Amino acid sequence: MILIADSGSSKTDWRVIHADRRISQHRGMGFNPYYQTAEEMAIQMQDDVLINLAAEIEEIFFYGAGCSSPDRKNEVSSALKTVFPHANITVDHDLNAAARSTCGHQAGIACILGTGSNSCDYDGVQIVDTRPSPGYIFGDEGGGGYVGRKLLKDFINDEIPAQIKQDLIDSFNLTNIAIQEHVYQKPFPNRYMASFCRFITEHKSNPYCYMLYYSSFQDFFRQHVMKYDDYISKPVNFVGSIAYYNSDILRKAASDVQINVNLIIESPIAGLTLYHKEELENRA
Repeated sequence: MILIADSGSSKTDWRVIHADRRISQHRGMGFNPYYQTAEEMAIQMQDDVLINLAAEIEEIFFYGAGCSSPDRKNEVSSALKTVFPHANITVDHDLNAAARSTCGHQAGIACILGTGSNSCDYDGVQIVDTRPSPGYIFGDEGGGGYVGRKLLKDFINDEIPAQIKQDLIDSFNLTNIAIQEHVYQKPFPNRYMASFCRFITEHKSNPYCYMLYYSSFQDFFRQHVMKYDDYISKPVNFVGSIAYYNSDILRKAASDVQINVNLIIESPIAGLTLYHKEELENRA
């Protein structure tokens, strides 16, 4: 049996390819070695579904946010070993997942817009260029944490339409003090800030909420896509909930700067499952 994982900061999609080629799935907590130790990730992996599979899993292919350096890959691998001590484990970056799922064997630019953001230039076989991804404090343009932070900053500074502000208070019992406590004192501030994106999406018919996304996507294009060679001639593909549920705004923001958006999907897990299923069949 093979276990495949696509993990972001907020959630992880797991797929199992069984011995009879049947596929099952599970969704659990997200992991990011930038913000969590191996011990902390190992505790969160004590999931009943995963534990029940442990004895049968022979290989694991884990694609995750923050898994770009050998040290961080080792952190994730160490955490996985606590649940799957006998499995052969491969940890790879979530950008490879995005590229394989959206570009396949064709050249293109693959982008991630979820809780955070990232991008790469892909030649159909491997990633040939990428932009810095310094996390939610210095980067993550266009990601959920970035968009949510703009909303909360405007809330604190009273630079938000009165009705939107009142709706936030009614929906979340939101106060300036509550925002600051979550961001500065509690764990995973990026998840907290990104959690407001569902509200923003539900209110995107309001010009203020629409522009939160539009301006954030424009920031992403400037800092990422427009830095790649020949970006105008290449298909630009996206994975992630922020891109998927706001694809209308994303395509408009792209069109305004002559960027050709091709595929937008919520999660790369289906494409990854197909990829590894084909790899498995080629071994037989």
